[in-house]
Amino acid sequence: MTPGFELDLAFAPAPAGLIPEPGDPPTLARLSDPAPWMADLSAWLTLLCADANLTCPGPVRTAQAISLGLQFCDDATIATLNGTWRHKPQATDVLSFAALDGDGPMPDAPCVELGDIIVSVDTARRQAKEHGHGLVHELRWLVSHGLLHLLGWDHPDETQLTAMLQCQERLLAISGKVQTHGEISCESTDGITAAL
Repeated sequence: MTPGFELDLAFAPAPAGLIPEPGDPPTLARLSDPAPWMADLSAWLTLLCADANLTCPGPVRTAQAISLGLQFCDDATIATLNGTWRHKPQATDVLSFAALDGDGPMPDAPCVELGDIIVSVDTARRQAKEHGHGLVHELRWLVSHGLLHLLGWDHPDETQLTAMLQCQERLLAISGKVQTHGEISCESTDGITAAL
């Protein structure tokens, strides 16, 4: 499916100390190159815009261009951001800073700014090991979760959490990388994501 929009991705690669040795090309690409993220995010946004049953703001569905930021960082950086914006000065896996405010009028513009997704590579590595899958899968899981938050998804209860996690699995399946993420409940979601 070809996207009906142009994607503008402001990409900030992982700091040099978090990038693996050259012997792991897929992980190296995910942490230092915007191209695989452009492909994933374009495919995910295309699906979300096309499926009327999925939550996606109207202006995003009709936008000619969609802009968002993606940054990879360490635990210290994300802990500082988490403390500043959520008053929780500890590391988390992903923060989403949504530009669209669901309470106010949505912009009717040819380019829609979604906001920023920030992922801690340190936390992603630990979680990948805990869940028994690779870092690339964990990074894709976290970025898809952050993207859904930028589009207005949330998980205040088990029903909405289940719907969100099912949507993430559907997004990851687009490129054949679907895998469940293990048991997750609403009470444990602070370790999954933090949306602002």
